Amino acid sequence: MDKKNNHSKLLGLIGSVVVVSLIITGFIFSKGEVVAKVGNNSISKDDLYTMMVDQYGEAALDTLIANKIVELESDEKDIKVKDSEIEAELETLKSSYENDEAFNEALTSSGASMESVKENIRSYLLTEKLLNDRVTITDDQIKEYFEANKETFAQQEQVQASHILVEDEAAAKEVKKKLDDGGDFAQLAKEYSTDSSNAESGGELGFFSKGDMVAEFEEKAFSMKTDEISDPVKTEFGYHIIKITDKKDAKEAVLEDHQEEVKNILFDQALQTEYPAWLQEQKEEYKIENLLKS
Repeated sequence: MDKKNNHSKLLGLIGSVVVVSLIITGFIFSKGEVVAKVGNNSISKDDLYTMMVDQYGEAALDTLIANKIVELESDEKDIKVKDSEIEAELETLKSSYENDEAFNEALTSSGASMESVKENIRSYLLTEKLLNDRVTITDDQIKEYFEANKETFAQQEQVQASHILVEDEAAAKEVKKKLDDGGDFAQLAKEYSTDSSNAESGGELGFFSKGDMVAEFEEKAFSMKTDEISDPVKTEFGYHIIKITDKKDAKEAVLEDHQEEVKNILFDQALQTEYPAWLQEQKEEYKIENLLKS
């Protein structure tokens, strides 16, 4: 059972480090070392590196130049980023995935390392601090944005549930009977549930809103009372036995509760406009010479 993921401003960090890593890797290649053979013909690391520079060199070099400018300006202004700040942003990035396993899979498939992601987070946070004085968010802007997007801040009706997922109806009926006879839901989830993402935690799914789960599952879940356990519910994933553990009523958003959140959103938006202008100013001041174009 997958929840819909909320995307974070940091999601691009994983992808952004891969191209640069590929180019940097080229500098440690041994001359003439063979990386592949096609029949009697060899492909060397020189061939591979040349192709990567041709295809990705400009973008990678631009990123390295920008990062170097951020580093130099931060040193000059004595701006630092604490490890705790990096870890907090990393947790924000991870929270956009269903769990740590899904995050690690994305990291592996992208070819990026945790170290490179943390370094990009550090650079991002330094950039935020460097440009902080160039961005002003007023109370009127906050109010205007909130009123225009009020529905997105409202709390939808939510339920908190656990489930036990099995492949067939017979197994579902067996589990339901054990529950009816006083069996422990969490223990039976560990024993029977095929949902490996939450079986060990007793089948806990946390809070979710309408639209987060498949139709048959959420239709039943939202019709149940707290502490109620359902009969088997069939979906495309198999048969679920659902237990409702808590509920939250729909709640209209109030500006005072979301003022800082809206301010952060507006700051991030302004940063996307202000950063290119700032970077261009710095490039002119540092007199950047791009020898790759020579």
